[in-house]
Amino acid sequence: MDHIVTVQDAVTAFADFMEPTDAELDAIETEMPVILADIELLDAHIATLDRTPSEMDERRIRRARRRALAARVDLVNSADAGVVA
Repeated sequence: MDHIVTVQDAVTAFADFMEPTDAELDAIETEMPVILADIELLDAHIATLDRTPSEMDERRIRRARRRALAARVDLVNSADAGVVA
């Protein structure tokens, strides 16, 4: 007979040293505008999954897509400015 055991100890046993480093947290902070813009775009798409998108829905999706693209462009431009400086 096989015993069912929990994996809680195996999962949390490494938690002390698996914290993100300061560099990783800084990278997340730098990419946060892109992450939030992608979430907004995803929300716009999710809102239209179960129905035909209305004109307002289509505008919301286009607006969210433009914001996501602009956030990515800003991130790339700021990364390029950091390399040049």
